[in-house]
Amino acid sequence: MSFLVIDIGNTRLKWGLYATPAPGSELLAHGAVVLEDIDYLWDLYWKNLMHKPTAMLGCVVAGEAIKRRVEEQLVEGWGIQPRWVSSSQQAGGVVNSYEHPQRLGSDRWAAIIGARRHAAHLHPVDTPPVLAVMVGTAVTVDAVDADGRFLGGLILPGFGLMYRALESGTAGLKVPTGEVRDFPTNTSDALMSGGTDAIAGAIERSLRRLRAHTGRDPLLIMSGGAVSRLSQDVIEWPALVVENLIFEGLLTLASALKE
Repeated sequence: MSFLVIDIGNTRLKWGLYATPAPGSELLAHGAVVLEDIDYLWDLYWKNLMHKPTAMLGCVVAGEAIKRRVEEQLVEGWGIQPRWVSSSQQAGGVVNSYEHPQRLGSDRWAAIIGARRHAAHLHPVDTPPVLAVMVGTAVTVDAVDADGRFLGGLILPGFGLMYRALESGTAGLKVPTGEVRDFPTNTSDALMSGGTDAIAGAIERSLRRLRAHTGRDPLLIMSGGAVSRLSQDVIEWPALVVENLIFEGLLTLASALKE
């Protein structure tokens, strides 16, 4: 029995096919498609899969039209009943301290649960606090204490949104992509360095706050399509990059649903 997980973000749908609905399961196939091509998902990827999923779990932040089109392909292609994550007060070993728990984005909730699960797997006896960072269209920076309580977090623009905001709000900033420099001497490098420092600064401030709050050094776990732009020399804190953090959270939730 194989199991399909789906993450429908702001710009892309990412999917992974796993051997079983459990954390640490073997990844059999995976892929991604931009939302503009969502109608071709079945023909491009799914219809030729060697292993056919018998169930799925997903998270979605895109609109209802995108969600319905994916559901149609799941039902018509495999006869799978779609199941989507909704944030809750408690799940997957995490207690949700959001003011209105159900309003927390389901992708953030899955990433937080995945990060907590990853930290507990690495340190089963004495799990540290964890800061879960997703670097995509938007950047989320979410803090979990050593007891598994999600304390809260930040949302800020990703690299692309920062660039577009500056391009639309100022004159003459349509320049090529630059490099991260300590002291930029051209506009391209100034834009790249400014955006990178803004994101890195938010992460480092959150790490300091979490350490002060818990009295322990947090584990920094990072993921997302643009995470490679935040190299180790940019953030002055050891970071663990987990390629499919949201998928880990979805598998953790799927495993709990089976019990």
